[in-house]
Amino acid sequence: MVYTTVMGTSRNSVRRSISLPSPLAKRVAALARKRSVSANRVLVDLVQTGVESQEREKAHFFGLADRLVSSKDPAEQRRVKAELARLTFGE
Repeated sequence: MVYTTVMGTSRNSVRRSISLPSPLAKRVAALARKRSVSANRVLVDLVQTGVESQEREKAHFFGLADRLVSSKDPAEQRRVKAELARLTFGE
């Protein structure tokens, strides 16, 4: 058999069932049409992007915490504390 497209890697997939609000489902369908892929592919990409984003945010938070602990400059400590507060409390 000849495949004309690149085959995906041999990863095990787990089937999940989700419910999307109608406006969001329409946006996903529009993205799928625009990119000429399935809605499932769009959802996988969006979930992957979201997970990676959360991992980057967590790494950034712990990097700031390390800077706070290691800093001896009071002005730098105030700036880092303010950034940590913004990340934690959204203010």
